[in-house]
Amino acid sequence: MAKSQSRQSRAKTVGRYVPAETRGRVTRKRPTGADHSPRWFGWMLLGLLVAGMLFVVLNYLAVLPGSTSVWYLVVGLVAMFSAFYLATRYR
Repeated sequence: MAKSQSRQSRAKTVGRYVPAETRGRVTRKRPTGADHSPRWFGWMLLGLLVAGMLFVVLNYLAVLPGSTSVWYLVVGLVAMFSAFYLATRYR
């Protein structure tokens, strides 16, 4: 007999509508102006990517002062990886 009463009490609450906002299931909308990156962000991203590529290529062509060096390669790779990191943050 207890089972039939619990089924009836569950059936009563199933059909009730509860707004999603009161349950906390909906994220609040942000202002549309907050979604954009600053203007300089994209230019910095492209600049780091091009500079990193130039460091790596010019290092292998032995054009940079000091001939070929591991540090030129490291600087170029750090610049490119930081550009890729910034690309993931671009909006």
